[in-house]
Amino acid sequence: MNGTSTALIVVGLFFLGGIYSFAKQQMPKGLIVLLSIGAGMCLLAGVLRLEVWN
Repeated sequence: MNGTSTALIVVGLFFLGGIYSFAKQQMPKGLIVLLSIGAGMCLLAGVLRLEVWN
């Protein structure tokens, strides 16, 4: 596990917290969807960059 994968996973989890917060505040759905896509991409990139696959 390197620093880049850790940072991507942390940012993805931060975005997940933002999604929860924005949903509770009833923010526009487009913003929540955009944040969801960003969170998914960060988490996926972080998991794929893990060095356990080699």
